Amino acid sequence: MRLTTKGRFAVTAMIDLGLRSTNGPVALAAISQRQQISLSYLEQLFGKLRRHELVESTRGPGGGYTLGRKAEEISVADIIVAVDEPIDATGCGGKENCMGEDTGRCMTHDLWANLNQKMIEYLDSISLRKLVDEQLARGVAIEEAPIKRAISNVPVVKPIKVTAPNSVFALGSAMSK
Repeated sequence: MRLTTKGRFAVTAMIDLGLRSTNGPVALAAISQRQQISLSYLEQLFGKLRRHELVESTRGPGGGYTLGRKAEEISVADIIVAVDEPIDATGCGGKENCMGEDTGRCMTHDLWANLNQKMIEYLDSISLRKLVDEQLARGVAIEEAPIKRAISNVPVVKPIKVTAPNSVFALGSAMSK
């Protein structure tokens, strides 16, 4: 059993978001650039995370995503389950038909089912806050939020240079030259 990129990328992106969400909404494009994850893939993952209320979105200029709950209330298991990542080491997907439809469970079914339970318990015991704090303790640099400015209050004055004739008479003069 292994965790696919879906689960790993979702957890990575949530840590990135957790590190920066105190400065306001975080753009997916910024997460994509920092974590080297495809923007379209992040959009799919964050759609699922939003439906599970782990993140909230803000539209418009300066928009992006923020955490839907406090970081200490979000577990790694919550994130993985939200993006439909199966946490299952059994060969039958928990259906207890390891040997085929009519033959029932295999001899190691209980072993793998217990492993599933231990993995879920472990992932449920790790909060996003813990992962964020570990990154901060490692000295991860968090850039300052860019200054968000509205339209400038100083008008931009550009002189207009007209090279075309401004009357019928001037046009006639220009054509006769």
